[in-house]
Amino acid sequence: MLSRRTVPSLCLHRSRLAKARTLSSRASGILSSLDIPTSAEIPGVYDGQWKGTGDIMESVCPTTGEVLARVQSATPTELHVALEKSKEAYHYLRTIPAPRRGELLRQIREALAAKRDALGALVSLEMGKIKTEGIGEVQEFVDICDYAVGLSRMMNGRVVASERPGHTILEVPNPLGVVGVLTAFNFPVAVYGWNFSLSFAAGNATLWKPSPSTPLCSIAVTKIVASVLERNGLPGAVSALVTGGKDVGEAVVESRDVNLVSFTGSEAVGRVVGKAVQSRFGKSILELGGNNAAIVMPDADLSLAVPAVFFGAVGTAGQRCTSTRRLYLHRDIAPKFLDALQKLYATVRVGDPLTNGTLLGPLHTRAAVGIYSDAVQRLRETGAEILTGGLRYEEGTLRQGNFVQPTIAVPKSTDPKDTIWSTETFAPILNTAVFDDLAQAIEFNNDVPQGLSSSLWTRDLRNVGKWIGPEGSDTGIVNVNVGTSGAEIGAAFGGNKSTGWGRESGGDAWKQYVRWSACTINFSDAAPLAQGVEFSA
Repeated sequence: MLSRRTVPSLCLHRSRLAKARTLSSRASGILSSLDIPTSAEIPGVYDGQWKGTGDIMESVCPTTGEVLARVQSATPTELHVALEKSKEAYHYLRTIPAPRRGELLRQIREALAAKRDALGALVSLEMGKIKTEGIGEVQEFVDICDYAVGLSRMMNGRVVASERPGHTILEVPNPLGVVGVLTAFNFPVAVYGWNFSLSFAAGNATLWKPSPSTPLCSIAVTKIVASVLERNGLPGAVSALVTGGKDVGEAVVESRDVNLVSFTGSEAVGRVVGKAVQSRFGKSILELGGNNAAIVMPDADLSLAVPAVFFGAVGTAGQRCTSTRRLYLHRDIAPKFLDALQKLYATVRVGDPLTNGTLLGPLHTRAAVGIYSDAVQRLRETGAEILTGGLRYEEGTLRQGNFVQPTIAVPKSTDPKDTIWSTETFAPILNTAVFDDLAQAIEFNNDVPQGLSSSLWTRDLRNVGKWIGPEGSDTGIVNVNVGTSGAEIGAAFGGNKSTGWGRESGGDAWKQYVRWSACTINFSDAAPLAQGVEFSA
């Protein structure tokens, strides 16, 4: 399966959908502001034209349980046509100078910014994250467009000195082809933005296969991008969209017409994707599980550390790849820290994510609630102490949605290899343990399969040096006095080990979206061989 987490079947036979539905004013207002139909079935395929005659997918609001829309997914034929048009679009786009592609990205940035708040509200409506986080996610797309505009004039190769007289060596980047982007439900806008912006700047066409449970976000974004492409006379398949389930995702991953597959999802599915792409010698970017740890030293500023851990564990209802899932506290400050943290948990405002002031929205699906409940049950069965949480919210309208209590637990075992510590649970569950010195805490941090994000809280420069050095954290994101969650777009985003080793967004991530050639040029009147080899008849 190619979605972030196991979800109930979202595909329904067309004959079951004859009855009309009535949308709440809350939902219809958001959809209408983004030109998404509120009555008829919605085409979920775009390759320059909107279409879709495959299975029907339901988009379900995690807050209320109402069906927001029914989306027509891609048939195998429609996917094949989209791939063919993407290839044609790539052949067109690669001839456009990179700075001109940057100007098009600037226009896309402006179009997204104009709809930022409406798109952010859609993210809250369909995914479930709170309003400020939904808007912030769209801002990430806007920001990475800004970054890619500048990058379009800086995607440089380099000149390498040759050992042979009259020769020079160039390392040259060129567009790669078609980039397939498979995104997860938890960031239904930003992750595509990271990939599309860099891919477009590099001269590639992009084919988007979103999570089957957040099709509306992908349709809204594609409409905005397509309007800019159309206005500038570019083929729409430069930014193609194919919604669907497992079969559509598998077809994209296995297609030899897709030169690079960027996949965000679970470790288990990432392993399948990686093998499939490698078997055809394609390129892949894998952004998989997190299981991130925060370490708090006795000299830490708790006025900073406690709120950061609170956001890291509770923000997005624990459904960020970078959510804080493990908390290691120095023995000297553990009681004080946990007391302060529990007081913050007691103040969390749970409810409609579209309401100002809400801090905790719902989990994305009913299945996710089951995963949360199973994890809490395992904690109880293994003797863990539940300090707070551990139950569903059942009060009033909360029972209609997928609301669960943020949980802090103290497992009986501190062995990182135990399932409780080594398995990522995509829910607001924070497991905590104490340590006696930094070396032990680093061992706890590193001795799990995943390696995405980590955070050390200290004011001792010696601790900082050890933490970011060769004996320190082995994750892709290594923070000091900053939480595990909430990365900026300027640096490359990604993790090590079973997180997949992929890198997206800033830094040198753009280099994955091009093909590299080493070009030796002889501008002399002789043709000597390298390394002084003589081969004369």
